[in-house]
Amino acid sequence: MRGWFIVATAFIVGAQILSPGGHPASAAPAAPSQASPPQRTTATYEDRTVRCEIKANDKVCEMVQTMQIKGQAQPISQIAIGRVAKDKPLMIVFQVPINVWLPADMRLKADEKDSGIVGTFRRCLPAACFADTELKPEMVKKLRGLTENGKLQFKDAGQQDIAIPVSFKGFAQAYDTLQKP
Repeated sequence: MRGWFIVATAFIVGAQILSPGGHPASAAPAAPSQASPPQRTTATYEDRTVRCEIKANDKVCEMVQTMQIKGQAQPISQIAIGRVAKDKPLMIVFQVPINVWLPADMRLKADEKDSGIVGTFRRCLPAACFADTELKPEMVKKLRGLTENGKLQFKDAGQQDIAIPVSFKGFAQAYDTLQKP
């Protein structure tokens, strides 16, 4: 089971595994296998990390930015960009803590004038909520050109606005690596 992306499946360890459509995945009994375990690689480009997993000659990669509060081990949020398969669209997945106002969307904004990239909340698990949207080429072009910090905006369960700073440093280099076969 590949899950939403490598980061989502790593973060959800112990939770119910969901298919890309958000439905519970069918659990097949484990069969003995002679296959080697998946190979994992990571590369850091300023504030972005590209993670890849190669299993049975199938390479799946994502680029991730993790936002943390100083002194805390757990991330406050993560933004992952990748494809669940080569023939699937490029997606951006936002992960934020639970206690969000689900009717409101998530927005990744470059500045106050920017309408942002809007992600729709799809599911919440005991440790996090996830919103996503397809990342169109014009959105990628815009993100590649950003140099100033932006913000990830959403509403908490009390309908208060939350804004988490987001860096765009390393986006272009990480994206270029993500696109390599």
